[in-house]
Amino acid sequence: MNRIVLFFVVSAILLLIDWYVFQAIKTVTRSATENTQRMVSMLYWGFTGVTIVTYLTMQLLPPDAVGRVARGFIWTAILIPYFSKVFAVLFIFVDDLGRFVRWVASLFYSPDIRAAVNDTSQPNIPATNVIPRSEFLMKTALIAGAVPLVAFTYGIVSGAHDYRIRRIRLSLKNLPSGFDGMKIAQLSDIHSGSFFNKVAVKGGVDMLLREKPDVVFFTGDLVNNTADEVENYIDIFNKVKAPMGVYSTLGNHDYGDYVNWPNAQAKTQNLNNLKAAHKLLGWDLLMDENRILEQNGDKIALVGIQNWGSGRWPKYGNLEKARQGTEDAPVKLLLSHDPSHWDAQVRPQFSDIDVMFAGHTHGMQFGVEIGNVRWSPSQYVYKQWAGLYQEGEQYLYVNRGYGYLGYPGRVGILPEITIFELKKA
Repeated sequence: MNRIVLFFVVSAILLLIDWYVFQAIKTVTRSATENTQRMVSMLYWGFTGVTIVTYLTMQLLPPDAVGRVARGFIWTAILIPYFSKVFAVLFIFVDDLGRFVRWVASLFYSPDIRAAVNDTSQPNIPATNVIPRSEFLMKTALIAGAVPLVAFTYGIVSGAHDYRIRRIRLSLKNLPSGFDGMKIAQLSDIHSGSFFNKVAVKGGVDMLLREKPDVVFFTGDLVNNTADEVENYIDIFNKVKAPMGVYSTLGNHDYGDYVNWPNAQAKTQNLNNLKAAHKLLGWDLLMDENRILEQNGDKIALVGIQNWGSGRWPKYGNLEKARQGTEDAPVKLLLSHDPSHWDAQVRPQFSDIDVMFAGHTHGMQFGVEIGNVRWSPSQYVYKQWAGLYQEGEQYLYVNRGYGYLGYPGRVGILPEITIFELKKA
C-alpha cells in the first residue's frame, strides 16, 4: 500500500514539473504552426508518459528482475531529465513572480493605463487582465534546463572512463635515502558493480601499468554492495602488479552494510568472499595491519586499517593496533579510506603518520577544476575532498576515485590514477 501511495505522490510531482516546464515550451512555440505545436506537445507528453510507465514498472518488478547496470541506467534516464527541468522551473518561477507583481500593480492603475496594458494592437497580447509570459525568460529557462541535461549525458558517454594521471611529489623530512625517488601508484573507489564498459576499464589499468610504479596502493570500495560484483573484473585488475607489491584496504561499501541480508551469516560470508577476491587479485589486504617495506637496505612502514570515518560513517578500523611494531620506522604511510579520519583521529593522536592516502568522496563526480579554480558540492560535506592537503609535516591525499556510484558518469571531476614520487626533503 505504501508503494502505491508513493507512486501516486511521485507521479503527481513529476506531472507538476512537466506541466510547469510545458508553459515555457508553449510560449516559445506560440508563433509556430498548429501542426508543429501539436507535434511538440505529443513528443513532450509522450516522454512523460513513458517515464511514468517505466517508473511504475520498476516499482512492480522484483529487485533481481533487472540487472544492476541496467537498473542504474533506467533510474538515471528518469532522474537526469527531471533534475534538468528543475533548473528550467527556477527561471519560469522568476517570470511568474514578476508577472504576479505586475498584475498586482496593475490593479492600482487608472482605467486608461489598464486599457494600455491590455492593448490588443500589441502582437501576441490578448485583451485580458493576464499579463503574458516573457518569451526571453522562457527561452532562458529552456536553455538552463538543457545545459545540465547535455552535461550529465556527456558525463556518461565520455566522463565515466576519462581516466587522468595526476602526479604528486611528496617531500618527507625523514625519508631514508633508499626510498628517494620511489614511485607509488594509488587507485581508489573502483566500485566494480557500476561498470558498463569493460574495454574502457581495462584501458585505465593499462595507463597505470605504463607508469611502472614501484608499489601500488588501493584505498577501498572495490564493490558497491556485494562481493560478486567484482567477479567479471578479476581478470582486469589482477594485472595490476608492482615490484614491491599491491596493498589494499576496505572502504565503507565493502562491508555489505547497505544490503538487507537474510541473516548475519550471509553478511559475514559476503565479507569473506570480498577478502578472497583481494587474494585472487594478488593484492595484500591490510586489516588493521602493517607491512615493512624495504629498499636499498632502508625500511619504511605501511599501515592499513579498515574503514574509519567520522560522524555517521562506520568505524571498523583500529589504528593503534595497526601501527604496533612500526615504532622504529622513520616514515609511516597510512591507507585509510575515509578522509575525515585524518582530522578526527590521525592528526590529533598519531603525529608519526607522515602521509595518509584516502578516497571515498569521488569529488561527488561533479564539479569544476580549471587551473586554481576548484569547486564541487563535495566541499560542503568534506573539509578535504580531493587532492593534496598538508598540516605541519603531515600530508593527506584524497583520490577522486577510479569508478562511479549512482550516477554512471562524471562531470568535471574525472576518474583518477595518482602517481606519487617520494623525495627526501
